[in-house]
Amino acid sequence: MQEEITRLVQGLDDSALRFIEACVRHERETRNAPQVPPPSMPHPGGQFTVPENVRHLTSEQLDAVSKAFLDWYKASVSTTQGRSRGRLWLVFLLIRYGALRLGEVLSIDDRTDLDFARSVVSVRGQNFRELQFPEAIMTEIRQVLESPLMFGLRGEVLHLDQGYVRRIFYERAKDVDLPKELLSPRVIRHSRGIELLRGDVPLKIVQQFLGQQSPTLTASYLHFSREDARKIVHSHIRREAMKKTSARNAFTGTINRIKRGDLLVEVEILTSTGLQVVSIITAESADNLELREGINTTATIKAPWVIISTGDAPTSARNHFSGKVQSVQLGEIEAEVLVTLDEGTTVCAVITSQSARVLKLEPGKPVSVLFKAFAVVLGM
Repeated sequence: MQEEITRLVQGLDDSALRFIEACVRHERETRNAPQVPPPSMPHPGGQFTVPENVRHLTSEQLDAVSKAFLDWYKASVSTTQGRSRGRLWLVFLLIRYGALRLGEVLSIDDRTDLDFARSVVSVRGQNFRELQFPEAIMTEIRQVLESPLMFGLRGEVLHLDQGYVRRIFYERAKDVDLPKELLSPRVIRHSRGIELLRGDVPLKIVQQFLGQQSPTLTASYLHFSREDARKIVHSHIRREAMKKTSARNAFTGTINRIKRGDLLVEVEILTSTGLQVVSIITAESADNLELREGINTTATIKAPWVIISTGDAPTSARNHFSGKVQSVQLGEIEAEVLVTLDEGTTVCAVITSQSARVLKLEPGKPVSVLFKAFAVVLGM
């Protein structure tokens, strides 16, 4: 790639090189400035405190307990001990990463309820749900289950006595220097819920993950002081302002039509103001974005890819809109041109200063804005 670019620029004159330089500078400014939020901006997950009456472990403590359990399992000195400890290690992993109730874990059929291809655990019963697990954890679970130690137990590996499981959990407290009441399955389950909330997973999603019928139960993990609430709202307002100021060449709308080819996909977006914007992306990108007709998306175009025209000559650009020049900022090499389209959207173009002079661009002058479908980037 670098060699191709080098060969390309070697044939350009000084004027063209300076224009490319200006485009790169403009791209760096627009890319870096608005998209990197100030470090001081708080996020809700980092702001709330857990009420004193909710026993829980921090993520660091959970990791320490995980290591203690794993070390205990690996220290097995006999086949019988290895089988017993392996089963308990699996129970711990399912509660630690799935926030399951102890009864839910002990009713799992390890032959039918664990989908290793999708890293999903199915929880049967009244609170049926499918839980996404980290791939590394599902790999560990699979390795334990496929160990020769578990032969003859498949389907019932997790069918253990609740009292026995609780006793073993409490015993691990001494390995991590924690009060034994903090090593109960219930506390570990609650701790996973709090960990997800601290990761900014929405309350409703955590509620579903925990299998709780009411969001009130999940909300009991949270407490925001007045100062916390003020900071979060202030942060949201600042982010809104940043989005609005960085929304140049962004068209938000609904996918009106999708046309698939062998390698490429043509997507037509209809904005709320009636504009039709066409984008052509790879089939792989369309699949990754899970695009389908009727959903909302945002189409963006980099300013150097926007073409300004003052004539009515035919063009191969799929996106062609009329408007009036709002402002022109002339530099030594480049010019930034803002155009207000007929329906009110503002589009920014970066062209050469020479082109701006040739076109005699000035505020109020009618122009056409063009950009190719391949230049339109889609995002959800």
